[in-house]
Amino acid sequence: MKERNYTELENTARKVRINALKAIHRANSGHPGGSLSVTDILVALYFDHMNIDPENPKMDGRDRLVLSKGHAVPALYATLGERGYFDVEEMMSLRQIDSKFQGHPNMNKVPGIEMSTGSLGQGFSVAVGMAIAGKMDSSSAKVFAVTGDGELQEGIIWEAAMAASKYKLDNFVAIVDANGLQIDGNVDDVKKVAPIDEKFAAFGFNTITCDGHSMKELCEALDSVDHECGRPTVIVCRTHKGQGVSFMTDQAGWHGKAPNDEQLAAAIEELGGDR
Repeated sequence: MKERNYTELENTARKVRINALKAIHRANSGHPGGSLSVTDILVALYFDHMNIDPENPKMDGRDRLVLSKGHAVPALYATLGERGYFDVEEMMSLRQIDSKFQGHPNMNKVPGIEMSTGSLGQGFSVAVGMAIAGKMDSSSAKVFAVTGDGELQEGIIWEAAMAASKYKLDNFVAIVDANGLQIDGNVDDVKKVAPIDEKFAAFGFNTITCDGHSMKELCEALDSVDHECGRPTVIVCRTHKGQGVSFMTDQAGWHGKAPNDEQLAAAIEELGGDR
């Protein structure tokens, strides 16, 4: 079993949450709720599991991550910054005119971004295409598609899932940030997608469920994927929208609203950071 410093990973996740919130606050625009819920997933991937090189973002044979829920990109920018793809301070220009750090990922502007996303469902589909290409190239690299449970209401997700199963894409890993909320409220009230694991299993996926805020469970789930042969995997992560900040946690209203000065200060204090 690989030895890990889970405390270090947790501390990194706190930094990522703080920087994501700072950038959203400075822009007075963005999506804090889903950024905070997906943070631990991104940190586990970029700091523990993925084969990547920040000094060489286009390295041959690298693992790839597609953030299909592209509106949560502040967390991805903050993760990439902490990982060394660029200076974290650069991302504080989030959503500003002429900034390369747009409100959704742009693969042509920011190092480490593998696919431009934003239209829900399409990133998942492109990631499946990347995995097919990897198989054709006999590559050992994996492709990770991070999606939200609300995003699973998109039909293109299930078309792509059928393709992943048909082509036996054991190099493809779907990760669901299942925080139970979307812009219009509870996912189940808008259009129920549960049981997520059983649905993916019916499509031929290996299914894993875990606590999406437990670094230990996340890392162990990702480890198990390395031994899966002949079929794609989905990891359903139970998460909380706004994780880490009490007044944002499990509140659909924080889907797309920037914190004001007082709210940012309170959030950073809760996360143990400095303003």
